[in-house]
Amino acid sequence: MRQWTIDAFASAPFRGNPACVVEPFDVWPADDWMQTLAAENNQAETAFLLRTDAQDRFGLRWFTPALEVPLCGHATLASAHALFAELGLVAETVTFDTLSGPLTVSRREGIYAMDFPASPVRQVETPAGLSEALGVEPDEVWAGPFLVAILKDEAAVRAANPDLAALKTISSAATQGRGNVGVSALARNQPYEVVSRFFAPGSGIPEDPATGSLHCMLSPIFAAKLGRARLAFHQAYPGRGGDLDCELSGDRVILRGQAITVIEGRLRL
Repeated sequence: MRQWTIDAFASAPFRGNPACVVEPFDVWPADDWMQTLAAENNQAETAFLLRTDAQDRFGLRWFTPALEVPLCGHATLASAHALFAELGLVAETVTFDTLSGPLTVSRREGIYAMDFPASPVRQVETPAGLSEALGVEPDEVWAGPFLVAILKDEAAVRAANPDLAALKTISSAATQGRGNVGVSALARNQPYEVVSRFFAPGSGIPEDPATGSLHCMLSPIFAAKLGRARLAFHQAYPGRGGDLDCELSGDRVILRGQAITVIEGRLRL
């Protein structure tokens, strides 16, 4: 059985966010086996695929080293890339059946476009202790599946060195979610309009390099701020960085990006 490590939201190797994608199964393996393999891979997500009667439709599940998650953008992009680029899928669009409902991915001239649900967001008062945990005072705080703190500028986003244990506790209490936090700001004089980072201690990931689910929150927030549905985002994970082209379309977000296979392996199991 083969698996691939694929850099998603990346225009070159060793950028974006790596995900492992396992060759499609005919039946789902046991949950504990998938969780154990995800821990062995030790990437932010390992994606598992299930064949269906349709050649362009697959089941898809995502596991971090610690748990199964309901939505993952970069591992969805990586899964589509594995099917198109490594397994020769001939189709205009592939559909994935997931815990977040059907998700579609199309490919055109090396660019993947994912149709994801936009996350409902609401502006909230800054939770007690959040400023201290981030080391900076947010200008705004938004809540959805997790917290997003809007900071004053890109320098503040890049300089963030948060207390991850405190972030997990504060975000979990504020959202009833796992305890993850994004930080973001408008960018100036850059090829992108918005810069961000994502800290996910509640999912067993100190910091995620490029996060589709984060941008399902950021897109509605910044589309309203800037009065434009389509924006260029850069996730500023130190040493890597990921680029996402996001377009708000009603209650959906179209996430566009590239992907590159960097490792092909064979499981001796």
